[in-house]
Amino acid sequence: MKKRILAGLCAVLLLTGCAHEYNQVYKTTNNDYKYEFAKECFTKGKYGFAVPLLQDLVTVEKGTDNAQECLYMLGMAEYGLKDYQAASETFKKYYQTYPRGQYAEMASFYIGQSLFEGTPEPRLDQTPTVAAIAAFQDYLDIYPNGKLKGTAQQRLFALQDKLIRKEYLSARLYYNLGSYFGNCTSGGNNYEACIITAQNALNDYPYSNMREDFAVLVMKSKFELAQMSVEAKKLQRFQDAEDECYGFINEYPDSKERKTAEEYIRKCKEITKD
Repeated sequence: MKKRILAGLCAVLLLTGCAHEYNQVYKTTNNDYKYEFAKECFTKGKYGFAVPLLQDLVTVEKGTDNAQECLYMLGMAEYGLKDYQAASETFKKYYQTYPRGQYAEMASFYIGQSLFEGTPEPRLDQTPTVAAIAAFQDYLDIYPNGKLKGTAQQRLFALQDKLIRKEYLSARLYYNLGSYFGNCTSGGNNYEACIITAQNALNDYPYSNMREDFAVLVMKSKFELAQMSVEAKKLQRFQDAEDECYGFINEYPDSKERKTAEEYIRKCKEITKD
């Protein structure tokens, strides 16, 4: 117990000492000393100490040999603190200021990486995901043989999967809403919205591993749409649903939804045979 108390006191004294030294450095007009201290904090992972110092140094060191490193370290320190929005802006500023600088390639990559870390879950608005995709694509266009090419490509695939998942959740929501018309303020219905959303996703992401999931929603929605149709549209829509089921079986013969497709075909034929 005494050892723990002693260790705690030592830690408090150490932190107090560090804070005191930091305050002295922060107030000093000796920019070389401030730069070396900020660099030491950064190297030791003390990003909370490094960021305010580097923010000052970015301004006062502008035009000096240390300017590039200060700006890049600031971005990396913000990234280390998980302030991803600030980091992406700092890396963007670095690349715009020093497009041929020592850290230009890494800054270009970390614009996308910072945005990537800040992207929301698929259910939420995916505007940040689109921005991250654009940033990684810029990196790959500028550095086609870059040292982080493989990682950037992996990030792109992961981000695209998130967009696909967003589309799937939207399509599935329409399907689950089914015949509910409370949300259909502009005409149409939920099954039609599901079909359009799913088909657009199939066209936009032809190599997605979720193609079958979208195809299932299209097939089921077309059948449900036919069932709820007025007489004037019923025959045509059942024929369309039947064709969709045959197409689904041809493309996914081993699908767990094959029996569903076959049952739909049987029911469709009962309507279309007359």
